Amino acid sequence: MLYPGYINKDYKKNINYKNRGMKLEGLINQTNEYYIEKDIAIIYKKPTPIVVCNVDYKKGLIKEGYYKIPSTLDYNGIYKGKYIDFDAKETMNKTAFPLSNIHDHQLLHMKRIINHGGISFLIIKINSLYYLLDGKIIIDFIENNKRKSIPYEFIKNKGLLIKEGIRPALDYIKVIDDYYFKEEL
Repeated sequence: MLYPGYINKDYKKNINYKNRGMKLEGLINQTNEYYIEKDIAIIYKKPTPIVVCNVDYKKGLIKEGYYKIPSTLDYNGIYKGKYIDFDAKETMNKTAFPLSNIHDHQLLHMKRIINHGGISFLIIKINSLYYLLDGKIIIDFIENNKRKSIPYEFIKNKGLLIKEGIRPALDYIKVIDDYYFKEEL
C-alpha cells in the first residue's frame, strides 16, 4: 500500500491470497493493508522520488527518468505510538545476505531512526524464509566485521522468523510485539 493519495483504487481486486509465489514487497503490502483495515498499525510503502524526463503520452509510458534523491527505506508508519521504518530485502544466496544490498544512505537513515527512539529493521527473505533483523544488530555487525555479507547462520540466530500466512500474509507485527514490546505483553 502506498501513501494516501497514491492508492490504487483497484488494489483490493488485485490481491490474490492464494498466490504463494509473490515477491516479498507484495506480501508486505498485503499485510499493511490488513493492519490498516483492522486498525492494528498504520504503515505505508513510501513513494520513490523520481524525476521524469521523457514520456510517451500516447502510450502512457515513461521512457526516461532518474531518482531525484537516494531513497531511504521502503516502509514507514506508526505502531503503539512508536515510529517504524524498515526495508524489504531478498537474496537468492543461500549462505549469506550480501551487504551490497544495504546502501550507505540507508544505513545512516537506520542509525538516525534508532537514535531518535524509533524502530528500524530489515525484513529479509533468504532460503524461502522471512526474518526480521533489528537495525541495531545490523549496524553492530557492519561496524564490527570486515565481511561483505551477513552469514545465514547469523541471521538464523539473531533474526526473528516471521511466519507466512493468509491474513495477514506476513505477520511482522507479531514479531515486533514479541521483540520490541515484550514488557507490555
